[in-house]
Amino acid sequence: MPYIINYLTKVQFGENAIAELANELQLLKVKRPLFVTDKGLSSTPLITQVIESANLNEQACVFDGTPSNPTEAAVEQALTFLRESECDGIVAVGGGSSIDLAKAVALLFNHPAPLRQYAAIEGGVARINADVLPLIAVPTTAGTGSEVGRASLITMKDDRKLGFLSPYLIPSVAICDPRLTLGLPPFLTAATGMDAIAHCVETFLSPKVNPPAEAIALDGLKRASAYLVEAVENGTNLTARNEMMMAALEGAMAFQKGLGAVHSLSHALGGLHELKLHHGTLNAVLMPTVLRFNQPDCEEKFARLKDAMGLAQDDDLAEAFEKLNIKLGMPSSLSEMGVREEHLDQVAQWALEDHSTATNPRAPSREDFFKMLNEAF
Repeated sequence: MPYIINYLTKVQFGENAIAELANELQLLKVKRPLFVTDKGLSSTPLITQVIESANLNEQACVFDGTPSNPTEAAVEQALTFLRESECDGIVAVGGGSSIDLAKAVALLFNHPAPLRQYAAIEGGVARINADVLPLIAVPTTAGTGSEVGRASLITMKDDRKLGFLSPYLIPSVAICDPRLTLGLPPFLTAATGMDAIAHCVETFLSPKVNPPAEAIALDGLKRASAYLVEAVENGTNLTARNEMMMAALEGAMAFQKGLGAVHSLSHALGGLHELKLHHGTLNAVLMPTVLRFNQPDCEEKFARLKDAMGLAQDDDLAEAFEKLNIKLGMPSSLSEMGVREEHLDQVAQWALEDHSTATNPRAPSREDFFKMLNEAF
């Protein structure tokens, strides 16, 4: 049986939680939702299962044009489709890309364009108000935690990946059913799992004072450290899937206190349209380098991270993540992912300007970012 969590938003969590979708739509007074997903899911029985759980009286409206990194153009397409279909709410089904795209659509439904004016680095946080479309998030991966997060990451037409941040962008309801992740392939299980771990680590290291968030981050890290490898190696293990979905949820619950340079860099690299780089994979590759940069300012917190991960205190934290990446089959470098040297200069500048940089525990300069990129290259 699923159970309800009220923290930031309403969360239906547990096996068969998806059965609550129809009731949640009714409570939100949504009669004609737009299902936002991607083409990889739209042709699978999973999306059919979600739609059937909505108990609609008419054919479902489905937008499946979500790219691997959601784009401004895709937001505009989905918004046009939503208006033409006269939908009055959104159900986002998939990973963080579909949920982030849905958030941007929900925002622009009653907020005037252009989207860029609402970006955090453009001073847009204060421009976002409560007049957003009802949104139910149904994650099918255990990684981004976007189902309870206040952020939407969108790649703009000029290749900038910008963050849109507001408590009003947190979905109205999150339905977290670990059974929906059982079919996730091993590599995506690993990559999205490393995203969840990166959220727990970076939000714990953030210098902002928020002890409850730090406690949640450590619990999420403990769960993910114990169960990620099992979820990758035995995807049908429902206990492992359940623990990873909770770890992802907790990572996002905690990152109300901000992230850090791992995300500054992965956001910047994710804006390179032609490469279509996976966010969680980038986080995995960048984590050891950023940890080495942060270590001089984080020795006490590193000790607590090691405890949560079941490591000995004399273990090197960055090396532990390098070994985990190898075990999970992650790439060993940015160049292996297709990043080229000519990208690094621009990416360093974008990372410096990213909203996550302000909460990195050690203030990085543009030169520091460039050095980190070269080390991970």
